Amino acid sequence: MSSITADKRESILVHAAKAFCKLGFRKTSVDDIARAAGVAKGTVYLAAPSKEDLFYQVVYREVRDWQAHCFRFVDPRQPADALLKTLVTEANAYAISRPILLDLLCGKLSESMPKWTDRFDDLRAIGRANLIEVLKLGVRQGVFRAELDIETVAALLQDFQLAPFVLRGPATPAEMLRGATVGVDLVLHGLTKR
Repeated sequence: MSSITADKRESILVHAAKAFCKLGFRKTSVDDIARAAGVAKGTVYLAAPSKEDLFYQVVYREVRDWQAHCFRFVDPRQPADALLKTLVTEANAYAISRPILLDLLCGKLSESMPKWTDRFDDLRAIGRANLIEVLKLGVRQGVFRAELDIETVAALLQDFQLAPFVLRGPATPAEMLRGATVGVDLVLHGLTKR
Protein backbone atom coordinates (compact mmCIF):
# COMPACT_ATOMS: atom_id res chain seq x y z
CA MET A 1 0.00 0.00 0.00
CA SER A 2 1.32 3.40 -0.97
CA SER A 3 1.37 6.39 1.30
CA ILE A 4 1.54 10.12 0.84
CA THR A 5 3.62 12.76 2.53
CA ALA A 6 2.25 14.73 5.47
CA ASP A 7 2.42 17.92 3.39
CA LYS A 8 0.40 16.40 0.54
CA ARG A 9 -2.14 15.01 2.99
CA GLU A 10 -2.48 18.43 4.64
CA SER A 11 -2.92 20.06 1.23
CA ILE A 12 -5.68 17.60 0.38
CA LEU A 13 -7.44 18.31 3.69
CA VAL A 14 -7.17 22.08 3.18
CA HIS A 15 -8.58 21.89 -0.34
CA ALA A 16 -11.26 19.41 0.72
CA ALA A 17 -12.37 21.78 3.48
CA LYS A 18 -12.67 24.63 0.98
CA ALA A 19 -14.65 22.48 -1.44
CA PHE A 20 -16.98 21.16 1.26
CA CYS A 21 -17.58 24.71 2.53
CA LYS A 22 -18.31 25.99 -0.96
CA LEU A 23 -20.42 23.14 -2.35
CA GLY A 24 -21.51 21.13 0.67
CA PHE A 25 -20.84 17.46 1.30
CA ARG A 26 -23.24 16.03 -1.27
CA LYS A 27 -22.24 18.25 -4.19
CA THR A 28 -18.49 18.00 -3.63
CA SER A 29 -16.82 15.23 -5.61
CA VAL A 30 -13.46 13.59 -5.04
CA ASP A 31 -12.57 14.86 -8.53
CA ASP A 32 -13.24 18.45 -7.35
CA ILE A 33 -10.93 17.94 -4.37
CA ALA A 34 -8.19 16.28 -6.43
CA ARG A 35 -8.30 19.06 -9.02
CA ALA A 36 -8.16 21.80 -6.36
CA ALA A 37 -5.29 20.07 -4.52
CA GLY A 38 -3.39 19.47 -7.78
CA VAL A 39 -3.22 15.70 -7.27
CA ALA A 40 -4.61 12.62 -8.95
CA LYS A 41 -7.93 11.25 -7.71
CA GLY A 42 -6.11 8.14 -6.48
CA THR A 43 -3.90 10.31 -4.28
CA VAL A 44 -7.00 11.63 -2.51
CA TYR A 45 -7.93 8.03 -1.77
CA LEU A 46 -4.50 7.52 -0.21
CA ALA A 47 -5.41 10.31 2.24
CA ALA A 48 -8.82 8.79 2.98
CA PRO A 49 -10.53 5.59 1.83
CA SER A 50 -13.83 7.35 1.01
CA LYS A 51 -15.33 10.80 0.57
CA GLU A 52 -17.15 10.32 3.87
CA ASP A 53 -13.93 9.52 5.70
CA LEU A 54 -12.21 12.50 4.07
CA PHE A 55 -15.06 14.73 5.24
CA TYR A 56 -14.75 13.34 8.77
CA GLN A 57 -11.00 14.04 8.71
CA VAL A 58 -11.70 17.62 7.62
CA VAL A 59 -14.19 18.08 10.46
CA TYR A 60 -11.81 16.48 12.97
CA ARG A 61 -9.05 18.84 11.80
CA GLU A 62 -11.39 21.81 12.31
CA VAL A 63 -12.20 20.68 15.87
CA ARG A 64 -8.53 20.08 16.66
CA ASP A 65 -7.55 23.54 15.33
CA TRP A 66 -10.44 25.16 17.25
CA GLN A 67 -9.38 23.53 20.49
CA ALA A 68 -5.73 24.48 19.96
CA HIS A 69 -6.72 28.09 19.25
CA CYS A 70 -8.89 28.29 22.36
CA PHE A 71 -6.38 26.54 24.62
CA ARG A 72 -4.08 29.55 24.23
CA PHE A 73 -6.54 31.51 26.39
CA VAL A 74 -6.63 28.98 29.24
CA ASP A 75 -4.22 30.39 31.82
CA PRO A 76 -4.46 28.54 35.14
CA ARG A 77 -3.04 31.59 36.95
CA GLN A 78 -6.28 33.47 36.21
CA PRO A 79 -9.57 33.10 38.09
CA ALA A 80 -11.68 30.42 36.42
CA ASP A 81 -14.81 32.58 36.16
CA ALA A 82 -12.90 35.20 34.16
CA LEU A 83 -11.28 32.47 32.07
CA LEU A 84 -14.68 30.98 31.32
CA LYS A 85 -15.95 34.27 29.91
CA THR A 86 -12.82 34.70 27.79
CA LEU A 87 -12.87 31.11 26.58
CA VAL A 88 -16.52 31.23 25.53
CA THR A 89 -15.99 34.53 23.71
CA GLU A 90 -12.93 33.25 21.85
CA ALA A 91 -14.46 29.85 21.09
CA ASN A 92 -17.57 31.54 19.74
CA ALA A 93 -15.66 33.98 17.53
CA TYR A 94 -13.57 31.17 16.09
CA ALA A 95 -16.53 28.85 15.45
CA ILE A 96 -18.45 31.59 13.65
CA SER A 97 -15.57 31.92 11.18
CA ARG A 98 -15.57 28.17 10.37
CA PRO A 99 -18.75 27.00 8.57
CA ILE A 100 -17.97 23.27 8.84
CA LEU A 101 -17.21 23.58 12.54
CA LEU A 102 -20.38 25.57 13.12
CA ASP A 103 -22.42 22.98 11.21
CA LEU A 104 -20.90 20.25 13.37
CA LEU A 105 -21.71 22.07 16.59
CA CYS A 106 -25.28 22.79 15.44
CA GLY A 107 -25.88 19.15 14.50
CA LYS A 108 -26.29 19.82 10.79
CA LEU A 109 -23.61 17.36 9.67
CA SER A 110 -25.64 14.45 10.98
CA GLU A 111 -28.38 15.40 8.51
CA SER A 112 -25.97 14.89 5.60
CA MET A 113 -24.34 11.77 7.03
CA PRO A 114 -26.73 10.13 9.53
CA LYS A 115 -24.59 6.99 9.82
CA TRP A 116 -21.80 9.18 11.21
CA THR A 117 -23.91 10.80 13.96
CA ASP A 118 -22.09 9.01 16.79
CA ARG A 119 -18.72 10.07 15.43
CA PHE A 120 -19.91 13.68 15.09
CA ASP A 121 -21.24 13.55 18.67
CA ASP A 122 -17.76 12.44 19.75
CA LEU A 123 -16.24 15.43 17.96
CA ARG A 124 -18.67 17.80 19.69
CA ALA A 125 -17.56 16.25 22.99
CA ILE A 126 -13.92 16.88 22.07
CA GLY A 127 -14.98 20.49 21.46
CA ARG A 128 -15.89 20.78 25.14
CA ALA A 129 -12.41 19.83 26.38
CA ASN A 130 -11.31 23.39 27.13
CA LEU A 131 -14.58 24.20 28.89
CA ILE A 132 -14.14 21.10 31.04
CA GLU A 133 -10.58 22.10 31.86
CA VAL A 134 -11.65 25.58 32.99
CA LEU A 135 -14.53 24.17 35.05
CA LYS A 136 -12.17 21.71 36.78
CA LEU A 137 -9.74 24.56 37.39
CA GLY A 138 -12.57 26.56 38.95
CA VAL A 139 -13.35 23.70 41.31
CA ARG A 140 -9.66 23.45 42.31
CA GLN A 141 -9.52 27.23 42.83
CA GLY A 142 -12.65 27.12 44.96
CA VAL A 143 -14.44 29.45 42.53
CA PHE A 144 -16.93 26.75 41.44
CA ARG A 145 -18.79 24.23 43.61
CA ALA A 146 -17.01 20.91 44.16
CA GLU A 147 -20.18 18.91 43.42
CA LEU A 148 -20.56 20.53 40.00
CA ASP A 149 -21.52 18.11 37.21
CA ILE A 150 -18.72 19.36 34.98
CA GLU A 151 -19.58 17.36 31.85
CA THR A 152 -23.20 18.53 31.88
CA VAL A 153 -22.30 22.15 32.58
CA ALA A 154 -19.78 22.09 29.70
CA ALA A 155 -22.45 20.66 27.38
CA LEU A 156 -24.92 23.35 28.47
CA LEU A 157 -22.37 26.10 27.91
CA GLN A 158 -21.70 24.73 24.43
CA ASP A 159 -25.46 24.75 23.79
CA PHE A 160 -25.75 28.35 25.00
CA GLN A 161 -23.12 29.33 22.46
CA LEU A 162 -25.19 27.85 19.67
CA ALA A 163 -28.71 28.67 20.80
CA PRO A 164 -29.19 31.84 18.71
CA PHE A 165 -28.05 30.03 15.56
CA VAL A 166 -29.99 26.81 16.14
CA LEU A 167 -33.22 28.35 17.42
CA ARG A 168 -33.56 31.33 15.11
CA GLY A 169 -31.69 30.26 11.99
CA PRO A 170 -28.62 32.04 10.77
CA ALA A 171 -27.51 34.36 13.54
CA THR A 172 -25.12 37.25 13.32
CA PRO A 173 -21.82 36.97 15.16
CA ALA A 174 -23.11 39.57 17.62
CA GLU A 175 -26.26 37.51 18.34
CA MET A 176 -24.21 34.37 18.87
CA LEU A 177 -21.79 36.17 21.15
CA ARG A 178 -24.67 37.66 23.12
CA GLY A 179 -26.25 34.22 23.55
CA ALA A 180 -22.97 32.77 24.74
CA THR A 181 -22.34 35.68 27.11
CA VAL A 182 -25.82 35.47 28.61
CA GLY A 183 -25.39 31.71 28.98
CA VAL A 184 -22.14 32.13 30.89
CA ASP A 185 -23.72 34.81 33.06
CA LEU A 186 -26.64 32.50 33.91
CA VAL A 187 -24.26 29.70 34.78
CA LEU A 188 -22.05 31.93 36.90
CA HIS A 189 -24.74 34.02 38.61
CA GLY A 190 -28.09 32.29 38.15
CA LEU A 191 -31.34 34.19 38.12
CA THR A 192 -31.71 35.09 41.76
CA LYS A 193 -30.78 38.45 43.18
CA ARG A 194 -27.85 38.32 45.58
